[in-house]
Amino acid sequence: MLRGRHILLGVSGGIAAYKTAFLIRLFKQAGAEVKVILTEAASHFVSPLTLSVLSEYPVQQNFTVECAEGTVSWNNHVELAQWADMMVIAPCTANTLSKMVSGTADNFLLVAYMSANCPVFVAPAMDLDMYAHPSTQAHLKKLTDFGHSVIPAETGFLASGLHGTGRMAEPENILWHINQWWLDRMPLRGKKILITAGPTHEPLDPVRFIGNQSSGRMGIALADQAARLGAEVVLVLGPSALAPQQSQVVLHRVETAVEMLEVCKNNWDGVDVAIFAAAVADYRPEKVGTQKIKRSSEPWSISMVPNPDIAAHFGAIKGSTFLVGFALETQHGLSYAQQKRIAKNLDAIVLNSLEEPGAGFGMTNVVHWIDQQQTKSFELMDKTRVAEVLWEQIIAQL
Repeated sequence: MLRGRHILLGVSGGIAAYKTAFLIRLFKQAGAEVKVILTEAASHFVSPLTLSVLSEYPVQQNFTVECAEGTVSWNNHVELAQWADMMVIAPCTANTLSKMVSGTADNFLLVAYMSANCPVFVAPAMDLDMYAHPSTQAHLKKLTDFGHSVIPAETGFLASGLHGTGRMAEPENILWHINQWWLDRMPLRGKKILITAGPTHEPLDPVRFIGNQSSGRMGIALADQAARLGAEVVLVLGPSALAPQQSQVVLHRVETAVEMLEVCKNNWDGVDVAIFAAAVADYRPEKVGTQKIKRSSEPWSISMVPNPDIAAHFGAIKGSTFLVGFALETQHGLSYAQQKRIAKNLDAIVLNSLEEPGAGFGMTNVVHWIDQQQTKSFELMDKTRVAEVLWEQIIAQL
């Protein structure tokens, strides 16, 4: 859930600050980027150098920073807050908690918090009587009213020597709470997604093939986005030098259309959404040479036979599965795409028209979403953004 996310970690001045070194390590191992803000009091409990080495970013403490030339520059807390996908304040002392609720902004951590528009997670840490005090409990309730997530303090031995509730949650438990928060908000959680991508290579002989210019980039972007949204994703990818970034995507590499169909059949059980983004060769050579075909001065013709139509195959047996196809057209795009959607019994089809500048096999696309009720056209976008837009359309349909 945290892979690729930006975490802004605020550390306030309590003995539990030493645990933030372990928390940063867990965030990094989960694939997140971490930047740290340390209050002056917190720097007495944990070294800024330690947290800087672990996070691989400078630790922020002050509103200004002295430059090598002797000048002073401003630390942009707004830019830092906008960078964050989430803010975690751990430990959050009674003093910092009170200031967060009242809107007091007298240190760099608090001004960054006041500027943050992302989800905020708070892990309180204090002695048991301070934690149980009505003002503390009222403040924690106020933070939840703000929409923040409070990670409850744990019970155990405290720095005072007493035993009770007030310990900052262990780093492993903080990570678990954050993961669960994201999981609960994943619109594709519990959904199984099957995606085809890339070209197919249909062999002529041991060294030659018939193929196309598809890179697989669009289908891979769709798979990565589905994984970010909580889905179980199976990606069937034709010959491509690329690979998904999300490690939870189950990747099957294939060469030919027949292989792609078989892998899809083997993974069809329980599929909620299938997206056929692959540029599958429509035909394959009837006979494949066992040795390299030698050049001659005579004309050479190849007898071709139709490849299986993967989208049409599953359109005939789709049941409750939501099917999305792709159409790459050079003329009459909207009309041809709609005809293809109906003929193959698809719920929706995405038109990528070569009639429009920027469309095709490159880094960008101009796409049109066509379903049974509507056609939506989108401006030129990179493929990552196209994937986000298409999943918004699919989720709305689901």
